[in-house]
Amino acid sequence: MKTYIIVGGSKGIGRAISMKLLKNHKVINLSRSKPDFDHDNLKHYAVDILSDELPDLDQADGLIYCPGSINLKPIGRLNLDDFRSDFEINVIGAVQAIQKYLPIIKKGDKPSMLFFSTVAAKLGMPFHASVAASKAAVEGLVKSIGAELAPTVRVNAIAPTVTNTELASKLLRNEKMINNITERHPLKKFLNPTEVAEMASFLLSDHAAAISGQIFEMDCGIVSFKI
Repeated sequence: MKTYIIVGGSKGIGRAISMKLLKNHKVINLSRSKPDFDHDNLKHYAVDILSDELPDLDQADGLIYCPGSINLKPIGRLNLDDFRSDFEINVIGAVQAIQKYLPIIKKGDKPSMLFFSTVAAKLGMPFHASVAASKAAVEGLVKSIGAELAPTVRVNAIAPTVTNTELASKLLRNEKMINNITERHPLKKFLNPTEVAEMASFLLSDHAAAISGQIFEMDCGIVSFKI
């Protein structure tokens, strides 16, 4: 049984990962909101990653950083504070968690880290300038620290397409928008959080012992195919 620190494990993809990992591992959840579930293997700390001091922990075998943003505006309506805010939550928060917990993670059992990008970092999409820029920085961070921490700590990221979470609710707010998004993807679907959790669980596990520094596009074909 391993111990994983999840930043943002109360909602959306983070919640699905927590639920998946709790079946066989201990989860330390750091988030502003308390999870809507209990488990003997779950410990929760009420923390705002950008403003609160992170708790001292004695042991961990991995770090999963889930916070993100979907701030979609035309470039002319995006101000510098929009870019700063997206960079803070996606990159600076991740760096703070890495620097805080890296000393104990290095001592863990075949340790690994997992972060989240977006298909918009690879596929040019209108109105995504701010989030795409910050997530592209996450991908660069994964490559750099993956190289730096090898062979001790593996570091990977998942770049999902639209996922049915509260964060994406504005994109899926009516039947027409759901149909449009479904049709845009060659596989004629978008993601469910449990699908992402399955990939996350694999990448954190010893089954992925040969994988580090990779960005996995869970794209339902939208980046890979032109049909």
